[in-house]
Amino acid sequence: MSIRFDDQVVIVTGAANGLGKSHALEFARRGARVVVNDLGGSRDGSGGSGEAAESVVSDIEQAGGEAMANGANVADYAQVETMVKEALERWGRVDVLVNNAGILRDKTFAKMELDDFKRVLDVHLMGAVNCTKAVWETMRAQEYGRIVMTSSSSGIYGNFGQTNYSAAKMGLIGFMNTLAIEGQKYAIKVNSLAPIAATRMTEDLLPPNVLGLLQPEAVTPAVIFMASEGAPTRQIIAAGAGVFARVVVQETPGVFLPPENRDAEHVAAAWEQIANTDGQSELTAGGDQTMKFLQKAAAELGIRLD
Repeated sequence: MSIRFDDQVVIVTGAANGLGKSHALEFARRGARVVVNDLGGSRDGSGGSGEAAESVVSDIEQAGGEAMANGANVADYAQVETMVKEALERWGRVDVLVNNAGILRDKTFAKMELDDFKRVLDVHLMGAVNCTKAVWETMRAQEYGRIVMTSSSSGIYGNFGQTNYSAAKMGLIGFMNTLAIEGQKYAIKVNSLAPIAATRMTEDLLPPNVLGLLQPEAVTPAVIFMASEGAPTRQIIAAGAGVFARVVVQETPGVFLPPENRDAEHVAAAWEQIANTDGQSELTAGGDQTMKFLQKAAAELGIRLD
């Protein structure tokens, strides 16, 4: 079955280069009207220019599609509001938001200035919050929406020299988890991408022969799927080099310690059993963990919960 976005309006942030450009072009190829958002700054977020975004719009229009360029800084909510307002005035709706904009200011935590830490959070995490907030009521009112966060293996697993970036990217997972729950009754689905691709963000981090395998176009299919009508929700899809995987956070069964043994020494003594992954499971809401713990404790103590 072909996935199409005819008559849908898609906003892609950071869409002038790399992954964002690839996403924007593919959405347009599949019939979407695309807002190509990009501040046009350098990799560390400094500067700004609208030329690259206009170039992407030109490519889309030359191929017969519809698009508009926008230079809003995603870290500035007022600018984001204006961007969404312009899209609504021109096309009347917003169906898909892809939060892709980002910057890098890598240093070890010991050497990192707090301003650089905050700036990365402002763009990656608060930028996604700002854009999502600006489209949320529209999506609720039309009872349809698809939102894709751009997380990272650095956030999920950690990466040397990227405490700021990692914190922002893992924050997006928590943001997605609760948004997906709150959006369910309005047919708003929220997912996250964890990509690896050859972009200006990674060009000096990987050797040329590896970069050749990591074209952005090999990642975009995951975004198209997560933005489609038949998309799942509350999922993390890792993608790169044509490989696609689901990332799952799981929890071990755990160990109950009775009151007389409820101290750090007994936690240490039971650690091997606590950390045993046999029988671990995926939880789908914070309340699931609460119920799991209460049920386990009640069973050990012979208490009925009903």
